[in-house]
Amino acid sequence: MGCAGSRLEKEEGAVKKIQKPKPWKHPTPITKAQLNQMRDEFWDTAPHYGGRKEIWDALRAAAEADLSLAQAIVDSAGVIVQSVDLTICYDERGAKYELPKYVMSEPTNLIEEA
Repeated sequence: MGCAGSRLEKEEGAVKKIQKPKPWKHPTPITKAQLNQMRDEFWDTAPHYGGRKEIWDALRAAAEADLSLAQAIVDSAGVIVQSVDLTICYDERGAKYELPKYVMSEPTNLIEEA
């Protein structure tokens, strides 16, 4: 007998494959430096919202990797992917991990710095 999440996953037939997030727009145009600062602030504070540090570290590595490597990272860490763009995930203990879109991809209104 497994946890409800693992049983559900088997009933669906397969692990959800990670996909590139849908294009999104930041409320105000931002630069790459501002985006990187937002990402760093999120990753620095994320473990304080609960969950296990090693899962947060795996999610960060997956967010910064290409899709095939990201899939291998979440699979090996035992992350249960709820949303294929990695914005909602769970660990094997049922802790929820929510990732903002800005850590997964760049907005469509990113300002190119000269």
